[in-house]
Amino acid sequence: MGQLKSPSELEKARQDILAKIDPNKPCITICSGTGCCAYGSEKVFASFEEVLKSKGLEGSMALKRTGCHGFCERGTLVVIHPEETCYIQVQLEDVDEIISSVREGKIIERLLYVDPVTGEKITRESEIPFYKNQNRLIFGDNRHIDPKSIEDYLALGGYGALAKALHEMNPEQVLEEVKESNLRGRGGGGFPAGRKWETVRNAPGEPKYIIVNCDEGDPGAYMDRSLMEGNPHSVLEGLVIAAYAIGSHDGFIYIRNEYPLAVENVNIAIAQAKEYGLVGEEILGSGFSFNVEINRGGGAFVCGESTALMASLEGEVGEPRAKYIHTAESGLWGKPSDLNNVETFANVPFIISRGADWYKQIGTEGSKGTKIFSLVGKVNNTGLVEVPMGTTLRTIIYDIGGGIRDGKSFKAVQTGGPSGGVIPEAHLNLSIDFDELAKVGSMMGSGGMIVMDDSTCMVDIAKYFTSFLEGESCGKCVPCREGLLRMRQILEKISDGKGLAGDIEMLDHLASVMKDSALCALGQTAPNPVLSTIRYFRDEYEAHINKKKCPAKVCKALITYSIVEANCPGCGLCVKNCPQGAIESMGKKQPVVMHQEKCIKCGICYDVCKLNAVEVG
Repeated sequence: MGQLKSPSELEKARQDILAKIDPNKPCITICSGTGCCAYGSEKVFASFEEVLKSKGLEGSMALKRTGCHGFCERGTLVVIHPEETCYIQVQLEDVDEIISSVREGKIIERLLYVDPVTGEKITRESEIPFYKNQNRLIFGDNRHIDPKSIEDYLALGGYGALAKALHEMNPEQVLEEVKESNLRGRGGGGFPAGRKWETVRNAPGEPKYIIVNCDEGDPGAYMDRSLMEGNPHSVLEGLVIAAYAIGSHDGFIYIRNEYPLAVENVNIAIAQAKEYGLVGEEILGSGFSFNVEINRGGGAFVCGESTALMASLEGEVGEPRAKYIHTAESGLWGKPSDLNNVETFANVPFIISRGADWYKQIGTEGSKGTKIFSLVGKVNNTGLVEVPMGTTLRTIIYDIGGGIRDGKSFKAVQTGGPSGGVIPEAHLNLSIDFDELAKVGSMMGSGGMIVMDDSTCMVDIAKYFTSFLEGESCGKCVPCREGLLRMRQILEKISDGKGLAGDIEMLDHLASVMKDSALCALGQTAPNPVLSTIRYFRDEYEAHINKKKCPAKVCKALITYSIVEANCPGCGLCVKNCPQGAIESMGKKQPVVMHQEKCIKCGICYDVCKLNAVEVG
């Protein structure tokens, strides 16, 4: 199919694609996001191809690789359409049986999801609680689309919003629609996207640049990666619409080098869009031209910051610049530049095709639409979760996430990545949006959400994130470079049982200085983990300092492992597994003896003992 010169040609192409699809023909879809690839989905797909061919069934069943479905810990995910039968943790040896079951109209019950509360086996993907309680507006099409096929995206109405924008709206009308929707940037700051676009459009200077930020570096976060891998055309369509509104003809997609599948799929998407006349010169015969290229980032966390990212694009060291000049007025190569993250652009086609009034019905007064979160940590169901703004933490963690693992108690959740805040149980009913999170000392960030149970030490958590941020700081400004170093040193001292009176106050003081004087958002928000843990768990800090105790029994310098003789039958399991030979057998059916001078407090004895004979104190 050649270049499409008008909306009518686009619609004809869509109808031609749909005419070739038999909606009643079984279609076996295999999740091929990075998570499922790690579980072996590529080999599973190859096996499906081989078995279908060997049985001469290629014509009677369709086979498709799709983007990430979100339920990553249950991969490889296989969904059979049109019934939407969902099989989890599929292995190579299951392939033949699945194909036979599709032919015979049967269900393989051992591969179904089992509700851990009711014990019910659930057949349909959309009925699994993890999915049922979501609103997958932006992420939902991942499960239907082969990310390497523009035809799949067109079949679902893809590029219809672009055609509408170019032929039924002028740039000012597109801009006003996005402003009216109150779409706020999903990259962390939450700044209204339409207002940023307007500033760039009105700023003097040509050319104007537009950039997609796919450089998410938060530990445990992979929302942007999965969108780019699974539905790159949705981001590309939003990007071209935004470029039209701004008056930009040159764009860049900045992707972390650690995202090879995203890079591959976006390159394919750009090439396909050019072939169809949806990117490049005279898009859809409108007279508007726009070209885009990919830049691979080197993996520096600080390059998620706008000015550092632009410096990297220019071939310079990725360091932030002073903010007295806004990038919307003087950004990339000193020209007006717009930077939004992947998820922000993916919202745009929905706003243009369905209207701002429709979009504003989703979310809260100040935060419209949905948000994708990376739900990880000590929760039963981990993965990518999309919910309307205003959904409570309790709904996400318990209704979608299935509650806390191993029957333990919820203690806290950190939102907003390493610069986010820790939120305690008292705020579980908090409605998640940009403003409400800020009120409790956290932030939306790009959407990371790490759940912690009662075995988590808050001093240790603060130390972990401070160490991470220290390592990722570019070191350009003194408050961030020296402030994080000193914070980390104080936290290490406290967790080593060497904390002193006044250490908490010093952490508070350092945080205040960093917030007021650091050059960029990394340094300004870096104290959040420390401040929020002190705010809500000050008693843990005081226990470490005053009592030389770690209440969560995590900090090695403040705990000891000992043998409870009454519970020890002398089985010798701990003796066999101790890497230091610190546990000695005293004979058959005699309690073992722990030699404290040899113990390195690795905890292996505690993990292997099933009789509560090893005690942590």
